[in-house]
Amino acid sequence: MARKRARNEGWGQHDLPAGKEAFPSTRIPPLPPTLPAEESRLRLVIEGIRPLVEDGRFPAKAAVGDMVTVEADVFAEGHDAILCELRYHRLGERRWITETMVPLGNDRWQAGFPAAELGAYRFAVRADIDRFGTWIRDLEARLGVGQDVSVDLVVGARLLREAAARASASDARFLVEVGERLDEAAGLVVGGLVPVEPDLLEVTRSGRLAALARLYRPTGSSVSSKVCSVQVEPELARFGSWYELFPRSASPDPTRAGTLNDVIDRLPYVERLGADVLYLPPVHPIGKTSRKGRDGVPVAGPGDPGSPWAIGSADGGHTSIDPQLGTLDDFDRLVDSARGRNITIALDLAFQCSPDHPWVTEHPEWFLHRPDGTIRFAENPPKRYEDIYPLDFETGAWQELWQALLDVVNFWIGHGVTIFRVDNPHTKPFGFWEWLIASVKVDHAEVIFLSEAFTRPKIMQRLAKVGFSQSYTYFAWRNSKWEIESYMTELTQSPVADYLRPNFWPNTPDILTESLQTGGTAMFVNRLILAGTLAASYGIYGPVFELQEHLGRGDHTEEYAHSEKYSVRHWDLDSPMSLADLVARVNSIRREHAALQRNDTLRFHATDNEQLLAYSKSHHAENRRWTPASDVVVTVVNLDTERTQTGWIHLDLEALGIEEGTSFTVHDLLTNSYYQWEGASNYVSLDPAAVPAHIFSIQPTAFLDPKGRLA
Repeated sequence: MARKRARNEGWGQHDLPAGKEAFPSTRIPPLPPTLPAEESRLRLVIEGIRPLVEDGRFPAKAAVGDMVTVEADVFAEGHDAILCELRYHRLGERRWITETMVPLGNDRWQAGFPAAELGAYRFAVRADIDRFGTWIRDLEARLGVGQDVSVDLVVGARLLREAAARASASDARFLVEVGERLDEAAGLVVGGLVPVEPDLLEVTRSGRLAALARLYRPTGSSVSSKVCSVQVEPELARFGSWYELFPRSASPDPTRAGTLNDVIDRLPYVERLGADVLYLPPVHPIGKTSRKGRDGVPVAGPGDPGSPWAIGSADGGHTSIDPQLGTLDDFDRLVDSARGRNITIALDLAFQCSPDHPWVTEHPEWFLHRPDGTIRFAENPPKRYEDIYPLDFETGAWQELWQALLDVVNFWIGHGVTIFRVDNPHTKPFGFWEWLIASVKVDHAEVIFLSEAFTRPKIMQRLAKVGFSQSYTYFAWRNSKWEIESYMTELTQSPVADYLRPNFWPNTPDILTESLQTGGTAMFVNRLILAGTLAASYGIYGPVFELQEHLGRGDHTEEYAHSEKYSVRHWDLDSPMSLADLVARVNSIRREHAALQRNDTLRFHATDNEQLLAYSKSHHAENRRWTPASDVVVTVVNLDTERTQTGWIHLDLEALGIEEGTSFTVHDLLTNSYYQWEGASNYVSLDPAAVPAHIFSIQPTAFLDPKGRLA
């Protein structure tokens, strides 16, 4: 028994065989030989900072005009009040600006700063025990129940004297004066209670006294978070309507291929559609060796133009214009003409070469060779791209290769290109993109990079982290209600939203989904409205989209029949089938309503019909619930493209800032119809043969203030 007792009391290590431990998983560790560092005595904890990407390894993203909202969990043991501050500055500026953070509950704190200029911003959270706030809170509590507060007054006077010792002369006089009055009040004890003068209480509760006491507080107990960063990009990185077309298919004359000058003539049409960005596939010379034929067949026929992504010929490479399209001067005129219509030209950036590219002979070391000495063409089994050579990013001459690719980007920036749609970035090293984008941003913070990476989620996210401004997404394949809701919640409400900006495309030259092949006009309308109202940035590949081109190749793929990737097409823009007017209306609504120009306010609302999808976006000036500048848009979409669907929409009125039980007007921006709704539950009926969606602007008659009270 003695042996067992010794083990229970002292773990019995001396009774065990050599090298054995009793209860090794729970053994009490010995005290460290020395006391911890002074910093260990600091009481405050700062964690859960957002936005924070990879623990600060990469910057979060914002756009000019955004309010960057910073949140953090800040707490200490016990019941002391806490003072939290957000400190920020733009990189290159010496002065840090301080904003007081406000509590959200559950030890969560929030503040924000304006992203006023392009470039990198840095911020940090600083916290301190709020001794004055703790003092005034406890004083009020004791006065409220009639307790003796004489000691509290003495403590308050001491806090103010200590603050006065660090204050400027005028502030010190005020602090000392209030402290003396508190000392006097503490000495006037009558029956155990202190008769505090009303005006003295008013002074102690004043914002001026609290501000000075906190301004001149001791900082020895302050705790600061790590310095975090935010990259601020142009507004087009957050909000924009994109339109893609092939220049060689822009000719109004069916007897010839289109040119860059034809694209200039097409600009009024693009402007009428309401596009902010006109994206062009590669405009460089196209190789002839192993050129693909129509619909991608391995052998080209006479006159087949080949794929624009097979870049390079005797006419030049990545910094040349295909002679069939025109000249570099023509391209410059296109950029200038588009800018005059508030349209930005986006250029495809495809880092790959045809076998005829000048680099193949000038720098054969930049390519991967087979054992027989030939250069390996591109493959993604079972797909084969005999007309394309991939670059070897593991070459021993990688530094020269990387610099040459950066030179390509800088060349086109010199010709007015500020947006690049990057082809297949997930097939190149992450480190390359991090270096290239950062190098560009040093002198050209205005440049935007769109990642065309239909790949695994983690890879898409990593590309966004290393610097891509926007990303293609899986939207094209998200059709059901639960798919859309869960995917959009991930993109807008999870930490992914801090660095990945989605750009929704219902179709691309590579993607004609089964739903568009079989869903008819209602599906095209459905996908247009979903893309334009769910995401702040979206695009369509036209004119095939507005003309409802839906014929697939017939081999159970998502390839178009008669694909523009391998042939010249001619389009009847005046076709009665065209959805151009609807595209223009959707883009006009997007421009007129700030709520649709961001993603962070997206909220889904319940319906009693799985074919009805309801969601809202909102914009409130100065981060308040409702002001005259408030804008709330509710969209309801019938996901069934064949049958009319009816049901009840159950709005989260608190999220919309509307008083429960009040009536409000909804204006359908698509049809210019008005309806009077009341309360949370309202009835809708949507016929896909007419307009399969409502885009409602909410015009409440009663608003809630930021604290949820009737304004």
